[in-house]
Amino acid sequence: MAVDFEQRGPFAVVKINRPEARNAVNGAVAQGIEEAIDKIEADDSIWVGILTGEPPVFCAGADLKEINSGNAAALQTKRGGFGGITQRERSKPIIAAVDGPALAGGTEIVLSCDLVVASSTATFGIPEVKRSLVAAAGGLFRLPRKIPFNVAMEMALTGDPISAEVAHHHGLVNRLCEPGQALDVAVALAEQDSAVIDALTDWVLARAARDYCEFRDNGIETRMAINVSGANLVSLDFPDRVQSILRDANIPHHL
Repeated sequence: MAVDFEQRGPFAVVKINRPEARNAVNGAVAQGIEEAIDKIEADDSIWVGILTGEPPVFCAGADLKEINSGNAAALQTKRGGFGGITQRERSKPIIAAVDGPALAGGTEIVLSCDLVVASSTATFGIPEVKRSLVAAAGGLFRLPRKIPFNVAMEMALTGDPISAEVAHHHGLVNRLCEPGQALDVAVALAEQDSAVIDALTDWVLARAARDYCEFRDNGIETRMAINVSGANLVSLDFPDRVQSILRDANIPHHL
């Protein structure tokens, strides 16, 4: 398969598995990533996703052979855009685990993720300008939001990549690690994120209940929908105190 999916407790690992093509995005990869995100979003037991590539490359961007064969449209999905992810609306965080180059569309996929773990072998760049192309899958507007504008401008105008160290220095990369360790570090981060999310659930719901009561007491007609992991709270094994908070505040606890 072009994309592997593995659930590990409260998180899932999604791996682009086309090493023979430097994990370039073709139709199968785009569809596979979209389907993987569908699984993550639909499964209430999964809190975090990890997106990685089969080493030694994270993703080389669009599969040019696929484009030259007239199948460019297959590299996008209706809901996800390029690679099934760059335009995807979702409610759960995704961590990019980058070992090796993430170039062109590969960088744009990384920019679509919420957190980034990269090994020292990783590089990031949008070299489309060198081929008289445009980084049209989000690179041109997401990159200057992640790193200083002048650095992003240089990358866009020259097409030259930056190293993992430079990306980490400017804040594009959250965790920098040794070669071959990106997935392991991302797993540890996912476990940490899952624990924090679990611990914060009661606090978030309590805060929502308090704010709702304030709105109601002020005579403002406000309805709040509490969406936790896209699930019906009644159907989950939430502590009694949480559902009690919702009932006491008269908050609709359904989607």
